[in-house]
Amino acid sequence: MKLFKMRILSCIAITIITGANIQMAFAKTVKITMTAMETGVVIDNKGTTYPAWTYDGLIPGKLVRITIGDTVDFTLNNAKENKKSHSIDFHAAEADILNEFGSVRPGHSKHFTFTPRFAGVYMYHCGSNPMAQHIARGMYGVIIVDPKHYSKAYPKPDREYVLVQSQYFPDATNNVAMVENKGWTHSLINGKIFHYDPIHDSHATKILMAKPGERVRIFFVNANINMPVSFHATAGIWDRVFANGNPENVLYGMQTYGVPVGGASTFDIISPADRDTNNALMDHTMGAAQRGAITLLMNTSGANPRLGRNGNILLR
Repeated sequence: MKLFKMRILSCIAITIITGANIQMAFAKTVKITMTAMETGVVIDNKGTTYPAWTYDGLIPGKLVRITIGDTVDFTLNNAKENKKSHSIDFHAAEADILNEFGSVRPGHSKHFTFTPRFAGVYMYHCGSNPMAQHIARGMYGVIIVDPKHYSKAYPKPDREYVLVQSQYFPDATNNVAMVENKGWTHSLINGKIFHYDPIHDSHATKILMAKPGERVRIFFVNANINMPVSFHATAGIWDRVFANGNPENVLYGMQTYGVPVGGASTFDIISPADRDTNNALMDHTMGAAQRGAITLLMNTSGANPRLGRNGNILLR
């Protein structure tokens, strides 16, 4: 998918990309608009439709990507045909839960601005009551706040991908079951069961791809209602893990790393450069993995050059 196009309101910024460095000459203000939509969404590779609540009809919502220091100028529209009030909680923002993050009635809008102080990868989601139901039905997404430049500890990757894990509750109306963690049957990755896993689902048509030896960066968000994730690269090692996606929070040589509910982290993996290999990027909690939380990363010399590059990092 192409990155969510964002219109620059006040252009006081120029980005210069030179080799492995991104240098921000100035900051900028970025306009982002989303519409809350209560609509059917396909949640598996067979075409099963679910009565979802969404941002712009997508699960997860549009990928938002900015640079530290940028100001986000945000508008949430709640479609007049909706039956519920909706809202948004950007985990990257420091705001007022009763004001900026307050609920918007059908047919109304809310506008606010914020400037993130910390680089990282963050969840955003609906915080309207009951929050568990709004998230479980699909109202969540990702905002990446990039640092101003790459560094020795946080090198420029060859490819990037976004993965969001969530729980699937077939009974979309049972908020009590969601809170008590009852009735969930599958795990979703970017909105679908076994989304990128043709090994366990013959209907799957997509995988992540890279060439041998490339540095692949995974922006991972845990949008589960109740369950932490033990994110693991089968047949590989996380070369680096950046807690909360912050380049200053770096760990090296990790086999598995825990991501709490509502949390996120960034993971780098480098495959052997001398041959083709494959990795399964998975939640090592077997109850989640065997319900859909497995993603195939194929490292092959014939890797599609478009995947994981030029904004094509959240595959739908």
